[in-house]
Amino acid sequence: MRIYIKAEFHPKVEIRLICLLPPLVPHLAPLGGEGADTIFDRYRIPTFGRPAAAHYVSSLAPSSFLRHLVVVNALIGAIPSIMNVLLVCLIFWLIFSIMGVNLFAGKYYHCVNTTTGEMIPISKVENQSDCMQLIKANESARWKNVKVNFDNVGAGYLALLQVATFKGWMDIMYAAVDSRKLQEQPKYEDNLYMYLYFVIFIIFGSFFTLNLFIGVIIDNFNQQKKKISQDIFMTEEQKKYYNAMKKLGSKKPQKPIPRPPNKYQGFVFDIVTRQAFDITIMILICLNMVTMMIETDEQSQDMENNLYWINLVFIVLFTGEFIMKLISLRQYYFTIGWNIFDFVVVILSIVGMFLADMIENYFVSPTLFRVIRLARIGRILRLIKGAKGIRTLLFALMMSLPALFNIGLLLFLVMFIYAIFGMSNFAYVKKEAGIDDMFNFETFGNSMICLFQITTSAGWDGLLAPILNSGAPDCDPNAEHPGSSVRGDCGNPSVGIFFFVSYIIISFLVVVNMYIAVILENFSVATEESAEPLGEDDFEMFYEVWEKFDPDATQFIQYSKLPDFADALDPPLRIPKPNRVPLIAMDLPMVSGDRIHCLDILFAFTKRVLGEGDEMDNLRQPMEERFMASNPSKVSYEPITSTLRRKQEELSVVIIQRSFRRYILRKTIKQASLMYRKDKMKEVNSLPIKEDLVIDKLNGNSTSDKTDMTPSTTSPPSYDSVTKPEKEKHEKDKAEKEDKSKDARENKK
Repeated sequence: MRIYIKAEFHPKVEIRLICLLPPLVPHLAPLGGEGADTIFDRYRIPTFGRPAAAHYVSSLAPSSFLRHLVVVNALIGAIPSIMNVLLVCLIFWLIFSIMGVNLFAGKYYHCVNTTTGEMIPISKVENQSDCMQLIKANESARWKNVKVNFDNVGAGYLALLQVATFKGWMDIMYAAVDSRKLQEQPKYEDNLYMYLYFVIFIIFGSFFTLNLFIGVIIDNFNQQKKKISQDIFMTEEQKKYYNAMKKLGSKKPQKPIPRPPNKYQGFVFDIVTRQAFDITIMILICLNMVTMMIETDEQSQDMENNLYWINLVFIVLFTGEFIMKLISLRQYYFTIGWNIFDFVVVILSIVGMFLADMIENYFVSPTLFRVIRLARIGRILRLIKGAKGIRTLLFALMMSLPALFNIGLLLFLVMFIYAIFGMSNFAYVKKEAGIDDMFNFETFGNSMICLFQITTSAGWDGLLAPILNSGAPDCDPNAEHPGSSVRGDCGNPSVGIFFFVSYIIISFLVVVNMYIAVILENFSVATEESAEPLGEDDFEMFYEVWEKFDPDATQFIQYSKLPDFADALDPPLRIPKPNRVPLIAMDLPMVSGDRIHCLDILFAFTKRVLGEGDEMDNLRQPMEERFMASNPSKVSYEPITSTLRRKQEELSVVIIQRSFRRYILRKTIKQASLMYRKDKMKEVNSLPIKEDLVIDKLNGNSTSDKTDMTPSTTSPPSYDSVTKPEKEKHEKDKAEKEDKSKDARENKK
């Protein structure tokens, strides 16, 4: 123990140990006996049980209350600001308290009938002297003061607290308005101007000062948020990018339910998977709720019969929905939570038609499940554009649930401590005003109920009134309590005032206002996110369309399907056709088989909507790391190319092909030219030889003519007739070469 006291104080360890008090209740043992009055005497950890308790604490500390510590740290950070506001309230209320002492000190006394508890009329008692005479005459009278008054500054603070929290303040105000001079019996509305005192205090002391607690807590939450995120300085554009990345990483593609091969089942499947079918079911649910709303306890027999048959019609319709879905969805019907819930409701509704009394006695009424089914309407809110405000509110509430749970744990801890303290000090107070058989401090459960009532600031003045009884005749100091050695039913005013005031400040003014602060903060965040270019609905729409292009949930689609997929999306993610150029420019990673991952596509489409400027370069790397960490499936593959690189490869292939074709064409033309030249040279060289042959032939003919000495009537052959066949052959070869050149040019084009 000495070592522990001398050791350095560690706030987180101490807070964690305090937070672990509630689970240690079973380890607490009442060793102090029946007469023990203090918490230390009543509840002790036994020496032999301390090792087990220490092991229990060490096992729970790291995990169970980790989130609870976040709220505790936020509350600790707000303590300086809360103390400043409390100091402002004390100073401001001090003015009204001093003013109340000057106006009403000693003037709340009045003469009452001790039998009936009513004030004796002023016609019988004018002042304290008249009341004393009645007492001397053995009349049932008493000169009594109001328990909450302005006799001193401290009492004035308590009275002002009741006025500020609007609990019991009417009696205090009426006593002030009826007050006269010292030791005089109050008179009805004898001092009407005192209404102004309470009106002014309520405006400035309640509406202004108490609401400062809410402002301080909200401001502290904002400061804590800035401290947490102070290492990330982001512009408005970067915040949009960051928020979109968080939403993007929280979604994953789901494998859709396959359409049954049977044509009849497929027909039913097409019906139940349409949005119109869901909307029709929602309308039927709403109509069923309307019929349940018109039921009354005093309805006639005819009305009851009509409602019975109407309810039977709804049961038949919902049973038909169940059968249609079961036929079309097959075993996949029970993979959807809402379908399981509908199945239970339908079965209970059918059984309830015949065994309603038995189910209601041994189980839960089917009507309760039919009412809960109304929550299914939330599924169609996303389809209604006009319901954006409702979705924003629901989103803010869903965001607040974890923080509200943590605040609830903190409130339970405070109530636990005060319940033990209340049981130790106020278990045997007189049962009057707000203290009765249910609301008291006799047991732990009843103490928690009383503290919850005080947390709502409802009737806490009635619980405080019996505790302010300090002696006779208001209470009996010698009253006995069976089973206990404690005597008397009087309270302890000083301890009671400290108990109630401190608990009201901690619970009602601080912890409960933390609920308001959290909801306002999350509503602000939800409003900002709803105004952003991309929201949760856009990402859900993306994956709904993805299911149609990737029915096996492989998380990949073919590159050839990308243009159709981009055109099938809804704005703002949609890229209408023709869209090949912008899709190629996105430089999407591709794996083997020309496949693209869904997260890469969504990541690129998100950047296209939000825009990517120079300010995004600093965030891109950490965002991608966070994105990869939140999607382990994306890490399991390595891209081998991209859309832009693939297009560059295709262009390179086209360029290479064109260059090769040009080379082949040039080579062909060159070879054709050489062949043409060779043929030309051959023709030129062959012409003189042919002419010599012709001359020799002509000479031979002339010789034969001279020998015969017979005149010839035919003319000798001309030069053209002899060389014409050779010229025709040359022209034919030339024409063939021109045709080849023409074909080569056409191939080049």
